[in-house]
Amino acid sequence: MLLEIKNLTDKIVRFEEGDMQEDEVISFFQELVNTGLVWNLQGFYGRTAVNLIESGLVTVPDADEGEV
Repeated sequence: MLLEIKNLTDKIVRFEEGDMQEDEVISFFQELVNTGLVWNLQGFYGRTAVNLIESGLVTVPDADEGEV
């Protein structure tokens, strides 16, 4: 768990410093959307996620996905 938090923190820092390529940004936001964390971060992250979702670059996981 601690390693995951450090990894996420590193990604946030890289994103905010502009050190990510476009494909890395999309992957990063897909991860944030998949975990739901994007909606708990500052508003910029949520707005960016919505823009990426509306552009078709990020998808929202199906709420029923994984249910049997």
